[in-house]
Amino acid sequence: MRFHVLRTALAAACLLTIAALTLLRAQEADVAYLAWSAPQAEAAATSMKGKDKVGGTRGFARTDQAKSYKLRVQWLTPEVIRGTARALQLRQNLGEEQTRKLVKEAEAVGETVVMVELDPDEGSGVIPGDWTAILRPKGPAGEIRMSRGTNSPKLRNLPALNGIERRDFAYDRFWMVFRLATESGSPLFTEGDLEAELEVNIRGRTGQISWQIPDSIRQRKPAAAN
Repeated sequence: MRFHVLRTALAAACLLTIAALTLLRAQEADVAYLAWSAPQAEAAATSMKGKDKVGGTRGFARTDQAKSYKLRVQWLTPEVIRGTARALQLRQNLGEEQTRKLVKEAEAVGETVVMVELDPDEGSGVIPGDWTAILRPKGPAGEIRMSRGTNSPKLRNLPALNGIERRDFAYDRFWMVFRLATESGSPLFTEGDLEAELEVNIRGRTGQISWQIPDSIRQRKPAAAN
Protein backbone atom coordinates (compact mmCIF):
# COMPACT_ATOMS: atom_id res chain seq x y z
CA MET A 1 0.00 0.00 0.00
CA ARG A 2 2.81 2.41 0.96
CA PHE A 3 4.61 1.62 -2.30
CA HIS A 4 1.45 2.37 -4.28
CA VAL A 5 0.95 5.68 -2.48
CA LEU A 6 4.60 6.61 -3.00
CA ARG A 7 4.46 5.74 -6.69
CA THR A 8 1.29 7.80 -7.12
CA ALA A 9 2.90 10.76 -5.34
CA LEU A 10 6.03 10.51 -7.50
CA ALA A 11 3.95 10.35 -10.67
CA ALA A 12 1.96 13.42 -9.60
CA ALA A 13 5.20 15.28 -8.80
CA CYS A 14 6.62 14.40 -12.22
CA LEU A 15 3.50 15.68 -13.95
CA LEU A 16 3.65 18.93 -12.00
CA THR A 17 7.32 19.34 -12.90
CA ILE A 18 6.64 18.73 -16.59
CA ALA A 19 3.74 21.21 -16.52
CA ALA A 20 5.91 23.82 -14.80
CA LEU A 21 8.74 23.36 -17.32
CA THR A 22 6.31 23.57 -20.23
CA LEU A 23 4.85 26.79 -18.83
CA LEU A 24 8.33 28.21 -18.28
CA ARG A 25 9.39 27.42 -21.85
CA ALA A 26 6.19 29.01 -23.19
CA GLN A 27 6.81 32.14 -21.13
CA GLU A 28 10.43 32.32 -22.30
CA ALA A 29 9.37 31.90 -25.93
CA ASP A 30 6.74 34.61 -25.56
CA VAL A 31 9.29 37.22 -24.46
CA ALA A 32 12.11 36.10 -26.77
CA TYR A 33 11.18 38.88 -29.22
CA LEU A 34 12.35 41.44 -26.66
CA ALA A 35 15.92 40.37 -27.48
CA TRP A 36 15.57 40.55 -31.27
CA SER A 37 18.00 42.78 -33.12
CA ALA A 38 16.67 45.60 -35.28
CA PRO A 39 17.06 43.55 -38.51
CA GLN A 40 15.30 40.56 -36.91
CA ALA A 41 12.42 42.71 -35.68
CA GLU A 42 12.02 44.48 -39.02
CA ALA A 43 12.10 41.19 -40.94
CA ALA A 44 9.29 39.81 -38.77
CA ALA A 45 7.31 43.06 -38.89
CA THR A 46 7.33 43.18 -42.70
CA SER A 47 6.61 39.48 -43.31
CA MET A 48 3.33 37.77 -44.30
CA LYS A 49 2.59 40.26 -47.08
CA GLY A 50 1.01 39.70 -50.48
CA LYS A 51 -0.27 41.51 -53.57
CA ASP A 52 -2.93 40.88 -56.19
CA LYS A 53 -5.54 42.69 -58.26
CA VAL A 54 -9.28 42.57 -57.72
CA GLY A 55 -10.92 42.56 -61.14
CA GLY A 56 -9.42 42.54 -64.61
CA THR A 57 -8.16 45.11 -67.08
CA ARG A 58 -10.63 44.44 -69.87
CA GLY A 59 -13.72 46.46 -70.59
CA PHE A 60 -14.54 50.16 -70.53
CA ALA A 61 -13.96 52.26 -67.45
CA ARG A 62 -17.15 53.47 -65.76
CA THR A 63 -17.45 56.67 -63.81
CA ASP A 64 -19.52 55.06 -61.02
CA GLN A 65 -17.06 52.30 -60.14
CA ALA A 66 -13.43 51.36 -60.59
CA LYS A 67 -12.40 48.94 -63.32
CA SER A 68 -10.18 47.08 -60.86
CA TYR A 69 -8.48 47.51 -57.51
CA LYS A 70 -4.86 47.06 -56.53
CA LEU A 71 -4.77 44.80 -53.50
CA ARG A 72 -2.10 44.62 -50.80
CA VAL A 73 -2.49 42.64 -47.60
CA GLN A 74 -0.53 41.63 -44.52
CA TRP A 75 -1.55 38.84 -42.16
CA LEU A 76 -0.87 40.23 -38.69
CA THR A 77 0.27 36.98 -37.14
CA PRO A 78 1.84 36.79 -33.64
CA GLU A 79 5.31 37.04 -35.24
CA VAL A 80 4.36 40.17 -37.19
CA ILE A 81 2.85 41.78 -34.10
CA ARG A 82 5.92 41.02 -31.99
CA GLY A 83 8.29 42.17 -34.70
CA THR A 84 6.38 45.45 -34.99
CA ALA A 85 6.35 45.97 -31.23
CA ARG A 86 10.08 45.25 -30.94
CA ALA A 87 10.92 47.56 -33.86
CA LEU A 88 8.88 50.33 -32.23
CA GLN A 89 10.63 49.66 -28.93
CA LEU A 90 14.03 50.15 -30.53
CA ARG A 91 12.99 53.19 -32.55
CA GLN A 92 11.11 54.95 -29.73
CA ASN A 93 13.19 53.75 -26.77
CA LEU A 94 10.21 52.05 -25.11
CA GLY A 95 10.50 50.01 -21.93
CA GLU A 96 9.79 46.28 -21.80
CA GLU A 97 6.41 46.75 -20.12
CA GLN A 98 5.35 49.29 -22.75
CA THR A 99 6.40 46.90 -25.49
CA ARG A 100 4.55 43.97 -23.95
CA LYS A 101 1.48 46.21 -23.65
CA LEU A 102 1.60 46.87 -27.41
CA VAL A 103 1.50 43.11 -28.04
CA LYS A 104 -1.22 42.49 -25.46
CA GLU A 105 -3.46 45.21 -26.91
CA ALA A 106 -2.97 43.94 -30.46
CA GLU A 107 -3.81 40.34 -29.56
CA ALA A 108 -6.88 41.26 -27.50
CA VAL A 109 -8.89 42.45 -30.51
CA GLY A 110 -9.68 39.03 -31.99
CA GLU A 111 -8.26 35.68 -32.97
CA THR A 112 -6.42 36.95 -36.05
CA VAL A 113 -6.30 40.14 -38.12
CA VAL A 114 -5.45 40.83 -41.75
CA MET A 115 -4.65 44.36 -42.84
CA VAL A 116 -6.11 44.99 -46.30
CA GLU A 117 -5.19 47.91 -48.56
CA LEU A 118 -7.14 48.79 -51.72
CA ASP A 119 -6.37 51.31 -54.47
CA PRO A 120 -9.04 51.80 -57.17
CA ASP A 121 -7.83 51.95 -60.77
CA GLU A 122 -9.62 53.88 -63.54
CA GLY A 123 -13.13 55.06 -62.82
CA SER A 124 -14.57 56.00 -59.46
CA GLY A 125 -12.07 56.30 -56.63
CA VAL A 126 -14.67 55.16 -54.12
CA ILE A 127 -14.45 51.63 -52.70
CA PRO A 128 -17.93 50.10 -52.28
CA GLY A 129 -18.84 49.56 -48.65
CA ASP A 130 -20.20 46.07 -49.27
CA TRP A 131 -16.90 44.39 -50.17
CA THR A 132 -16.05 41.24 -48.25
CA ALA A 133 -13.01 39.23 -47.16
CA ILE A 134 -12.90 35.50 -46.41
CA LEU A 135 -10.07 33.55 -44.77
CA ARG A 136 -9.96 29.81 -45.42
CA PRO A 137 -7.69 26.84 -46.14
CA LYS A 138 -6.38 26.89 -49.69
CA GLY A 139 -7.83 24.12 -51.84
CA PRO A 140 -11.04 22.08 -51.74
CA ALA A 141 -11.31 22.35 -47.95
CA GLY A 142 -11.80 26.09 -48.37
CA GLU A 143 -15.20 25.45 -49.92
CA ILE A 144 -16.33 23.90 -46.63
CA ARG A 145 -14.36 25.76 -43.96
CA MET A 146 -14.18 29.55 -44.06
CA SER A 147 -14.28 32.60 -41.81
CA ARG A 148 -15.79 35.93 -42.81
CA GLY A 149 -13.89 39.05 -41.78
CA THR A 150 -15.32 41.96 -39.81
CA ASN A 151 -13.99 45.43 -40.62
CA SER A 152 -12.71 47.16 -37.46
CA PRO A 153 -11.57 50.74 -38.24
CA LYS A 154 -10.73 51.42 -34.57
CA LEU A 155 -7.69 49.13 -34.89
CA ARG A 156 -5.87 51.97 -36.62
CA ASN A 157 -5.22 53.26 -33.11
CA LEU A 158 -3.12 50.23 -32.13
CA PRO A 159 0.55 50.74 -33.12
CA ALA A 160 1.39 47.01 -33.31
CA LEU A 161 -1.31 46.55 -35.96
CA ASN A 162 -0.12 49.36 -38.22
CA GLY A 163 3.21 48.07 -39.46
CA ILE A 164 6.51 49.94 -39.42
CA GLU A 165 6.78 51.11 -43.03
CA ARG A 166 5.65 54.51 -44.24
CA ARG A 167 2.05 54.35 -45.35
CA ASP A 168 1.13 54.85 -49.02
CA PHE A 169 -2.00 57.02 -48.88
CA ALA A 170 -2.98 56.06 -52.43
CA TYR A 171 -4.40 52.94 -50.71
CA ASP A 172 -7.37 52.87 -48.36
CA ARG A 173 -6.54 50.70 -45.35
CA PHE A 174 -8.83 48.26 -43.56
CA TRP A 175 -8.41 45.91 -40.62
CA MET A 176 -10.34 42.67 -41.00
CA VAL A 177 -10.80 40.53 -37.88
CA PHE A 178 -11.36 36.79 -38.34
CA ARG A 179 -12.33 33.96 -36.04
CA LEU A 180 -10.17 30.87 -36.36
CA ALA A 181 -13.32 28.79 -36.53
CA THR A 182 -16.17 28.25 -38.96
CA GLU A 183 -19.71 29.42 -38.31
CA SER A 184 -20.47 25.96 -36.92
CA GLY A 185 -17.60 26.30 -34.43
CA SER A 186 -15.19 23.76 -35.95
CA PRO A 187 -11.50 24.79 -36.32
CA LEU A 188 -10.77 26.80 -39.45
CA PHE A 189 -7.42 25.08 -40.04
CA THR A 190 -6.60 21.42 -39.42
CA GLU A 191 -3.31 19.51 -39.41
CA GLY A 192 -3.76 18.57 -43.07
CA ASP A 193 -4.00 22.19 -44.24
CA LEU A 194 -0.71 23.61 -45.50
CA GLU A 195 -1.74 27.02 -46.83
CA ALA A 196 -4.27 29.69 -45.95
CA GLU A 197 -6.00 31.86 -48.53
CA LEU A 198 -7.59 35.27 -48.25
CA GLU A 199 -10.21 36.15 -50.85
CA VAL A 200 -11.35 39.75 -51.28
CA ASN A 201 -14.62 40.17 -53.19
CA ILE A 202 -15.75 43.53 -54.54
CA ARG A 203 -19.12 43.15 -56.26
CA GLY A 204 -18.30 39.85 -57.90
CA ARG A 205 -14.68 40.57 -58.71
CA THR A 206 -12.12 38.77 -56.60
CA GLY A 207 -8.46 38.75 -55.66
CA GLN A 208 -6.64 36.07 -53.66
CA ILE A 209 -3.52 35.95 -51.52
CA SER A 210 -2.12 32.77 -49.93
CA TRP A 211 0.46 31.99 -47.25
CA GLN A 212 1.95 29.01 -45.49
CA ILE A 213 0.05 28.58 -42.22
CA PRO A 214 2.45 29.47 -39.39
CA ASP A 215 2.66 27.32 -36.25
CA SER A 216 1.67 30.33 -34.14
CA ILE A 217 -1.73 30.36 -35.86
CA ARG A 218 -2.19 26.61 -35.52
CA GLN A 219 -1.52 26.88 -31.79
CA ARG A 220 -4.20 29.51 -31.20
CA LYS A 221 -7.45 28.09 -29.90
CA PRO A 222 -10.70 29.43 -31.39
CA ALA A 223 -12.73 31.39 -28.89
CA ALA A 224 -16.26 30.27 -28.11
CA ALA A 225 -18.89 31.86 -30.35
CA ASN A 226 -20.98 34.60 -28.76
